[in-house]
Parts: sequence; C-alpha cells; structure tokens
Amino acid sequence: MQLIKVGAASLNQTPLDWARNREHIVEAIQAARKADVDVLCLPELCITGYGCEDAFFSTDLQRRALEMLLSLLDETKGMFVHFGLPILYRNALFNTVAVVVDGKLLGFVAKQHLAGDGVHYEPRWFKPWKADFAGEIEISGSRYPIGDLLFNCGGLRVGFEICEDAWVAERTGGPLARRGVDLMLNPSASHFAFEKRHVRERFVLEGSRAFGVTYIHSNLVGNESGRVIFEGGSLIASAGELVARGPRLHFAQMSLISAVVDVDKTRMIQSRTASFQPDMNTSGEHWITTSFVAKKITTVTVSSTRECESPNSEKMETFSRAVALGLFDYLRKAYSRGFVVSLSGGADSAAVAVLVSLSLRMAIKELGLKQAQKLLGYYDAFASAENADDLVKKALTCVYQATRNSGEVTLRAATAIAKGLNATWHVIDIDPIVVAYIETIEKELGRKLTWKEDDITLQNIQARVRSPSIWMFANIKNALLLATSNRSEAAVGYATMDGDTSGGLSPIAGIDKAFLRLWLRWMETTGPKGLGNLPELSMVNDQQPTAELRPPERDQTDESDLMPYPVLDAIERAAIRDKKAPLEVYHTLRAIMPKLDSELLLNYIERFFRLWARNQWKRERYAPSFHLDDENLDPKTWCRFPILSGAFTEELKALRAFRARVF
Repeated sequence: MQLIKVGAASLNQTPLDWARNREHIVEAIQAARKADVDVLCLPELCITGYGCEDAFFSTDLQRRALEMLLSLLDETKGMFVHFGLPILYRNALFNTVAVVVDGKLLGFVAKQHLAGDGVHYEPRWFKPWKADFAGEIEISGSRYPIGDLLFNCGGLRVGFEICEDAWVAERTGGPLARRGVDLMLNPSASHFAFEKRHVRERFVLEGSRAFGVTYIHSNLVGNESGRVIFEGGSLIASAGELVARGPRLHFAQMSLISAVVDVDKTRMIQSRTASFQPDMNTSGEHWITTSFVAKKITTVTVSSTRECESPNSEKMETFSRAVALGLFDYLRKAYSRGFVVSLSGGADSAAVAVLVSLSLRMAIKELGLKQAQKLLGYYDAFASAENADDLVKKALTCVYQATRNSGEVTLRAATAIAKGLNATWHVIDIDPIVVAYIETIEKELGRKLTWKEDDITLQNIQARVRSPSIWMFANIKNALLLATSNRSEAAVGYATMDGDTSGGLSPIAGIDKAFLRLWLRWMETTGPKGLGNLPELSMVNDQQPTAELRPPERDQTDESDLMPYPVLDAIERAAIRDKKAPLEVYHTLRAIMPKLDSELLLNYIERFFRLWARNQWKRERYAPSFHLDDENLDPKTWCRFPILSGAFTEELKALRAFRARVF
C-alpha cells in the first residue's frame, strides 16, 4: 500500500478582506500540518474572496492577490497546497489556482468552465481556459506555467477540477483520469440551496469511482458577500467510497477534514478501467514535475481538527441553520450593532425575529460564548453579554407599531414572541401620524378619503408611516433594519414599497409563505436540535395571515386579497421557475390539485400573471435576500424579467378562449 494523508478545508472568506482571508488560510495550513496532511485542498478564489464582482477588474486587486500569494509560500513547507486567485494572462483574466509545493510556486491551473447561471456571473470577469493548452507568465522576474496543467510530485500525480469543471456534462475529470492522475482536487465556491448537497456528494463519489482516483472537494462557508450563503461540507472520497465529510453551514471560520488514502488501490482501479491507448496523442499534456515526496504512512487512521458532522438534513432544520448563518455573518461583516424588526404579530415578522435569535444562539452553541463574542468584537456591548439571552437582548430590537386597525390579538402575539426571544421590546402608537397625513391630503383635495374609493391609499399610508419610525430605531442603535416580506408577496407585489419592504436586508424574501407557515409550526413544537422550540408562536400560528390595514369589520386576510398561499406558490413555480404559459399552468395544476374548482383556478392564474407583470419594479427594489433554492425571484442574481412588458396579453387571451370553450 502507498498511503498518504490528504485534507480539505472550508473557509469563511470575505471579498477584499486581505488580512482576515490570509489569517484563515494560514490557520488551515497550520491545522493541516499538525494533522500530518501532505496534500491540502482549499476553496476557490480563497485569497481574494469569490464575490468581488467588478472589483476583479481592478489592477490593484490583482496586484494585492499576487503579493498575498507570494507571502504564503513559506507557510507551505513540506506540503502540497494551492491558493485561488485571479491571474491576468495576455490581457485576459482567468480564475486560477496557484499550486505551491514545499514552499515553491510551480504554476497556475486555470478554470475551463465558468459558472454563468443563476447567482453566478463568472463570464463577466473571467475567460474560460482552453483544454490542452498551456502558456507562461512572469511574476517578480520568474516565469511560471499557466493553463491545463498536471503535477507529478515524487510519483504522486495530481490534477484539478475547479468547481464548475465538475458540474458540466464534459467534466475535466475524464481527461485527467486518462492521463493517470492519482488525486483530483476540486476547490469550490458552491452556494447553498435546498438538497444541493446530495448532488455535490454524488459528483464527488462518482468522480472517485469512475475516474479511479482520490477526489478532494473543499468549499467556502458562510455569507461571503451578502446574498449567497456557502455551505462548506468538504468531502474526500477514494475509489467510490466517501472517507471524510466536513460539517455543513458551520459558524467556525475554518474547518479541516483529513483522511488517509491508498494510492495503489486507486491505481489498481484505473488499470482495470483506463481508456488510454498506446497510440493516443499526448502532445497536449502539460506535466509539472517536482521531487516533493509525500510522507510514508504505515497505519490507516482518519483525523480532523473538528468532528466531521452533518446537520440534520430535514428541510426545517437546514433552513434554520442556513439563514441563521447568513444573518450572523452579515451582522459581523457589516459591523452592525444589531438588528431591528418591525414586529407586527404576524407570521413574516415573527419568522424574521426568530431567525435573528437563532443566528446568535446557534453561533454560541457551536463556538461558545467567548468565540462568538470574539467574532463580534467590534462592539463592546456584545462583548459584555453574559449569556445567549443577554446577547439577544443587546442585538435584537423589536417594535410594534399600532394604528386604529391593529388588534389586541396581534399585539399579544408580538409581545409574547419578543419576550420569548428575550428581545428588546417597544410598543408605539403611530395612528396620530397616519391621521395627520390623511387630513393633510384631504385638505388639499377638498374631500374625505374613503375605504370605498381610496382603499389602497388608506392601506399603504399605514404601512409607509411605519417606515420612518422603525428606521429611527435602526439609526439610533446603529443597527441593521430587516425587511419582512416573503417571496410569495414579491411574486404578486402584495407588499407596500417603503413599508414592509423597508430595510437593508430581506432575510425571507427568498422563501415562500406556505413554507414559512409550516416552519413556524415546527418552531412552535420542535425547533432546531439542541435549541428547542418557542411555544409562544402558537399565538401567530393560530391566526389567519393578515396585513391588518383595513378596519376590523372588513375581516381582511392575505388569502382573501390574493388566493390560498399553496395555490399561489404552485402557480409561481409553474409560471416562473418552469416558464410555462398561463394555459400550460392551468393544465399542470389541474393534475396536481384535482379538487380545486376549475373556474376558480383559472381566475387565480389570470390574477397571478397580471400581478406578476405589473410588479417587477417592486422586486427590483427589494433589499438583498438570501439565495435558498431555484425558485428565487431576485432579479439581480436569479430571475430577470423586464420592468415593462406586454403583460402576457396574448397568453391570457388564450386562457380566456379556453375558458369560453370549456365553460
């Protein structure tokens, strides 16, 4: 047996945060050395951060990245390590990994397939490298190879699939396997989405089996640059067997996994499956040879710097942890002194407040109070907290803003939730401000505003008057105001701009209302593992969702204004995610909701399409939200739609013609 020890580290990096990014890289290298790791895989673009956006074009960024690379060389004594950074070659920018062995820079492997869908926009900044091609660049007076490179380290052969290179149909691992590599390293910046980890695990396992190699996958973790949450979850597989799995969605700044693998075993598998033929043209191969030899290992052991764990895969638990991690990182990376929530006593604002509490409590549970406070060390009040309850009190402010149309039920619910979370709690009466606005406009118009003629106006002024007050709380506390609109509302514009959409971050804008209601029930009765439930949520869960903006006698509910949320969400998935026309949506929903009245369904579909087309301008103005699945409506990262359009006029004519024929 030829045994070597390999490792993969997940890092919580931040774009352009040179000192902190370097600190995390060095921490990973030192932990790997302590664990006797010979080959260490680090995440994609770990030097600069993945989400630098157009700053990648900055020559200063490129220069600083190279300077950091050179400063890291001495850290790699006795190891094979790589570092991700952008490299300019012939005036084109490439996403690369710099391969460093035993303190010496050997060359740069360039990414061949760029992620340009959804939340990823790599083709805007980088060019794809051509397979089987290599060139040279000069750095500090020395010349180094760049391109489609392989590395022979004392007989150990190493190749790379850089993130997207492994997700495409013609993945680069095939040619690497035919060239006889022993290790495939996959440095990644792979974002979180529900169930995506299963896909990632499959390509790692299948890559190790089909290619007959040891496959090492490392990933970023945390909220790196605002919208995207990376989930960590490093993986090591050898010969089709998963031998190490790192923690997902962890709050630590670095997590290392390691495993001892048998190179002779994978070579034996390759000898049975390799498609290499003696007359194959190998002129395109670019091997970099070094005398570095991995340390010989005589016993098979597996170790890591922290326990290899995987959070509960159940969707409620995963949602809780993903958004909690996103909020915690946003809090500390924005240097905010807390969060402010306009807590109405309804489902959406309750969910946002609960998620803030979870973000702090999960961080403390995983890291301990002192380490969590260290990460929040920019604010003395956080450092003085004595326990999790105390930290929540200092970091979360909730405010109930009442008008004459607010009810005792929502006030009691909001009060109970705020106290159950141990948030700082305020109740203010904004009705005099609403009345003053109404009377001012009535005076100008020379008439009274009535619910019969001015329904939307009278609803919206109540929602908008809440904005200045809650912004004042946020400004006074130097805290971040969180918007409370969900994705179902965004789809149909059922939100007041500069009202419930006010805020610098919108944590639940990426998730639908039907799921949020189920999640709140789960939080009421069960809650995340080790943190427990919040029974006070029963006071929210037992209500019908309502904006509470019309007089009480009008019995306003969200679903009477719109349609049942499960139906709305099903229409949205078919129409927006699956790009079906109105009539196609009807036939799709008839199959999955056969008991729903057909004419009512037709009405719902027509209403949805009209509201969707009319309200793109609102979605454009939503505060940044977290990406959670492939149903995201964020126009800046996932779901682009014209602000002005034909509003599905012809498509809806076809729907009405069908109605006329059938009914």
